[in-house]
Amino acid sequence: MAWRGTNLSKEAIPRPEYPRPQFERAEWLCLNGPWEFEIDQGDSGIQRGVHERTLNDEILVPFCPESDMSGIANTDYLNAVWYRRTVQIPQSWGDRNLLLHFQAVDYDATVWVDGVEVGRHRGGFTPFSCNLGRPSGAGDEITIVVRARDEAWGRAQPRGKQARDFAPNAANYLRVTGIWQTVWLEPVPDVSLRRPRITPDVANSVIRVEQPISNNGVGLTFQAVLSDAAGPISTAECSAEFDLSPRLDLPIPEERRRLWSIEDPHLYDLDLRLVDADGTVVDRATSYAGLRSVAIIGNAITLNGRVVFQRLVLDQGWYPESGMTAPTDGDLVRDIELSQAAGFNGARLHEKVFEERFLYHADRLGYIVWGEFGDWGCSKNGPVPGDHQITGPEYVTQWLECLERDYSHPSIVGWCPLNETWQAIGDRITMLDDATQGMYLATKAMDGTRPVLDASGYSHRVRGADVYDSHDYEQDPEQFRGRHAGLAQGKPFINDGREWMGMLTSNTDWSIPYAGQPFFVSEFGGIWWNPDAQEGEDSWGYGNRPQSLQEFHGRFEGLVSVLLDDSNMFGYCYTQLTDVYQEQNGIYSFDRSSKFDAARLHAAQTRAAAIEIAYQSQMRSVR
Repeated sequence: MAWRGTNLSKEAIPRPEYPRPQFERAEWLCLNGPWEFEIDQGDSGIQRGVHERTLNDEILVPFCPESDMSGIANTDYLNAVWYRRTVQIPQSWGDRNLLLHFQAVDYDATVWVDGVEVGRHRGGFTPFSCNLGRPSGAGDEITIVVRARDEAWGRAQPRGKQARDFAPNAANYLRVTGIWQTVWLEPVPDVSLRRPRITPDVANSVIRVEQPISNNGVGLTFQAVLSDAAGPISTAECSAEFDLSPRLDLPIPEERRRLWSIEDPHLYDLDLRLVDADGTVVDRATSYAGLRSVAIIGNAITLNGRVVFQRLVLDQGWYPESGMTAPTDGDLVRDIELSQAAGFNGARLHEKVFEERFLYHADRLGYIVWGEFGDWGCSKNGPVPGDHQITGPEYVTQWLECLERDYSHPSIVGWCPLNETWQAIGDRITMLDDATQGMYLATKAMDGTRPVLDASGYSHRVRGADVYDSHDYEQDPEQFRGRHAGLAQGKPFINDGREWMGMLTSNTDWSIPYAGQPFFVSEFGGIWWNPDAQEGEDSWGYGNRPQSLQEFHGRFEGLVSVLLDDSNMFGYCYTQLTDVYQEQNGIYSFDRSSKFDAARLHAAQTRAAAIEIAYQSQMRSVR
């Protein structure tokens, strides 16, 4: 029979693919599928013994209970929810330790196994694991219970674009509670590999691997093999006895050197092993790496020594039937391919830490992205009218988890910790100022290889930040051109607190002065197009709605031409890839159906940009 609200059979496992493809072991068990489920509206489940009994409903993991695909489709406030499932441990796993992995649970999770608490985690975007030790015997059953708390009106809680009001509205979308990414088990030995940090070094033609291990062992060796389609390229090893994070360099000779780029997203394979003194492999995992560089020269950002204009699209990563979770792995691929078909070469992954599978496909398909956190609209003293977040120490903590997870992906070319924060120059220093500085410094400490934008749009507060930007939704191309003409004289248009969505807001500047960094308009366009919208329907975009497709294309072409023609602009980001609920300003509809002539959009964007032409005679790409 079909699972409630989906076209899946009850026996089918949704999202069955390996969830962490850049650090993969051969043995694992996907725990997606039907789980027992119960809503705990008063968050009184512990007192009522909910964690000790069978639950009263059933849900399809990994889809959130607000979504149709979960089979629950309850969009009310869900202050706490419970999950329960009994799992049989495979006989072949022997006496190894069990790691129980949750790719993402929103927001505050507690996990019990066989009645014993085994883990807690706060943060709705990042993975966590619970070490269950050894089961009493291979083939035994364990019972997993999860409680997820998600207070809709909690203030210091990064939630991205999730609505605090009852229903999606303005630029706020469906709430997401509980498990929304894959749950899985894997067996590991006592001394095991942890997630590696993989750093490409183009100048020295080396892939550098920093490999954390769970603990040291006498006589242990860490080995790594780098390969391509023709076979092994280089092998290196070092002792794993003395260092909790041994490091190896894997050189690539000239005849096997192939750079990762948008045009040729070549990936090398990595085989990682822990080997004991007698040559027995203790633990093994596979990974991959791309050899590419990101640098800043003047007001340009280079990829492998070549100026590449960043034609980005704002991707919110929502789906009508499943919220923040892609219905299938193929839907992640399709979003990238739809973007490329319209002429974009990358995306701002906006107000959401995307599933790792998305980054894997971006790596494969040559799609550059900026990694971002879900913290839209923080203000200095609390949520401003219509917004919903204020910073706390969890912002830095959870952002560090994001950086740790995603560091090794070659498709990521920049980081953006904050988006559209609200602070004014001259105001008393607040926790938001501390968070802005702290998240920037944390990013630079974790990753010195990519540029960092302190806060996209609005309040730039970090002196010496790598890049600078503005958000500008002016719809008239000539007005738009005039607003950005000052960039050549070092006086760019920036959101300065006097104008927000066309409304006068204050007379106080938000940002420290521009200091000549690479500059881009990281949000623009957002042209409203839904000719089928009915009277009274909640449908919006920026500016007046075009009266025809021809008018839309003319406006789109005019706006992108302004930025392509500016030799001081290193890129742009158009709002947005798809409609999202009532925000109907996407290149594609919410269901990913076509709205416009993608070939015409592609042609408008893919001509040479002025900054590419200006640097062409000065720069050379690294072979």
